[in-house]
Amino acid sequence: MMRVDEWAEGVAEDFTVTRASCNSEAFADNKRNDETRKLEGIEKLSLKDVRKRWSRLFNAPVPSGLSRDLMVRGIVYKIQEKAHGGLSQATKRKLNTIAKQLKDDNGKGFAPGPELKPGAKLIREWQARTYTVTVLDDGFEYNGKRYGSLSMIAREITGVRWSGPKFFGLKKGKVDV
Repeated sequence: MMRVDEWAEGVAEDFTVTRASCNSEAFADNKRNDETRKLEGIEKLSLKDVRKRWSRLFNAPVPSGLSRDLMVRGIVYKIQEKAHGGLSQATKRKLNTIAKQLKDDNGKGFAPGPELKPGAKLIREWQARTYTVTVLDDGFEYNGKRYGSLSMIAREITGVRWSGPKFFGLKKGKVDV
C-alpha cells in the first residue's frame, strides 16, 4: 500500500509536468516553429505541388487564371492566418462595403467614407426625437437589437427605405426631411 506522502510527491511531479507543458511561451515557440516549417521551401515547390497545397489549405480548387506567384502568396497568407488569426470583423465589413461600392459604381467616384470604429455612437435627431446607434465589430446596435446595416436601422426609425449612412450624416447629401 502507498503512503500518503509518496502519493502527494507523485502528484506534485505530475502537476509540475502539466504546468510546464502549458507554458504559453513554449506553446508560442512551437507554434512559430510549426508555421516556419510550413513556409520553408514553398518558393521551390513545383506548380503541381503549389496547386495541391492550395487545394488542401482552401479546401477548393485553384481559381482559373491564378498565377503561381498569387497562389504562393495566398498559401502563405492562409498559413499565417491559421497561426495568428484573420481579419477583424470590422475590417471584413469595411472591405465588403468597398467591394460593393466598386461594383455598383464600376470603380468611378470611389469614396470610402468615414471609418467607424467599434464603440462609436451615431446620434441622429429626427422628428423631435433623438436616436443613438452603437457601432459593433460585426454590425450595429440600436434599441437593444443588433443590425447588419445602418439602412435597416434607418428604415425601422422612419418606416421607409433610407440610405443608412446618409440618414446618419455619414454621406454628403441632403438628409433632413
